[in-house]
Amino acid sequence: MTTASRPDADADAAVPRPKAVWQPQELPGSNGHPGERPDPLPDPAPAPAPAPAPASAADPHREAIRALEIELLGAERTLRRREVAARAGVSLLSARKLWRAMGFPNIGDEDVAFTEKDKEALTTIIELVRQEQLTEDAAISITRAVGQMTDRMVVWQIEAIVEEMVVQRGIPDAVARKALVSELPDLIEPLEKMLVYAWRRQMNAAVQRLALRAESGLRASEEGRDGDEDDAPLPLARAVGFADLVSYTSLSRQMNERTLAQLVQRFENKCAEIISVGGGRLVKTIGDEVLYIAESPEAGAEISLALAKAFTEDDLLPSARVSMVWGRILSRLGDIYGPTVNLAARLTALAEPGTVLIDATTAATLSGNEKFVLIPQQARTVRGFGEVHPVTLARGTGSGLVLD
Repeated sequence: MTTASRPDADADAAVPRPKAVWQPQELPGSNGHPGERPDPLPDPAPAPAPAPAPASAADPHREAIRALEIELLGAERTLRRREVAARAGVSLLSARKLWRAMGFPNIGDEDVAFTEKDKEALTTIIELVRQEQLTEDAAISITRAVGQMTDRMVVWQIEAIVEEMVVQRGIPDAVARKALVSELPDLIEPLEKMLVYAWRRQMNAAVQRLALRAESGLRASEEGRDGDEDDAPLPLARAVGFADLVSYTSLSRQMNERTLAQLVQRFENKCAEIISVGGGRLVKTIGDEVLYIAESPEAGAEISLALAKAFTEDDLLPSARVSMVWGRILSRLGDIYGPTVNLAARLTALAEPGTVLIDATTAATLSGNEKFVLIPQQARTVRGFGEVHPVTLARGTGSGLVLD
């Protein structure tokens, strides 16, 4: 299974950085010669904002949208793209690279689409490159991560609020979406505070993982391995797991839109809770399937068993097939890659509903641990891996993960 998306703090921190690209040399000097930083540009007179169409008393919705835009953007749009790039002291080409990475649509030279806040944001990331804290590639990658993650987050939040309004107020979806425009201003500040808080907590958790790995090295990654595995060149040792709902496709054909949405949301919420309690990280969800990782084989095993048990006991959701493989991975763009990920995906398809399937190498790391029971299965031929010896993972002693 292929996977893809936020630069992970798990990536090696000791990689030497090439020289930054966005240096003053890129910009022509005041005499037209490259290599000189341009003379400070006087602030151009702000282009007049396009006059809004007169709003009639019967169309307050348009005025509400305009007022909300000003609050979200921090000011009215008064700048063209060349003016923003000039004020940031960077070429339009470099500015466009960052805007494209952020997910902004193409904007023409004469479109008045930016505010002073856009200039400040552009200057912030450009200065990191000029001071050689980031390379150009790293800046674009980080900017893309921010754009993609916040885009998904905003869509998620809006849909959650709209759904709540529909259910609680008994109004149609279209009416709820219009009403949200006038009610969203009261939510902007608390949602923004929550975003900053969560980012800081997640960054701290990533730093703690880096520190832990610095102390213990990669000892754990050698457990149960002889060094000739396909994933040996990859840097990070992780437990990689998949959970896949049984009969999701046939069920989805029998459900209306709202029921299906509730099923998917229940599945994702339960997975996120179990993975979080187990100390793992939910990498992504794809409809009826989740991909997650954990720092140790034991943590991955506990999460996997808890997932299988939770869906077996859930009265509303079908059971799930679960797999887990301990091995090395590559973490890029918030996603994970490598043979370990692919093998875990293949094992998911082989697992029986309500069970967890692991490979022989993973089983070797868990052998002797009384918390787990290992049941060897018949060897299977797996596409891309040849003959694989799967092992069913079951609960041994102890109660496993405890959810509040």
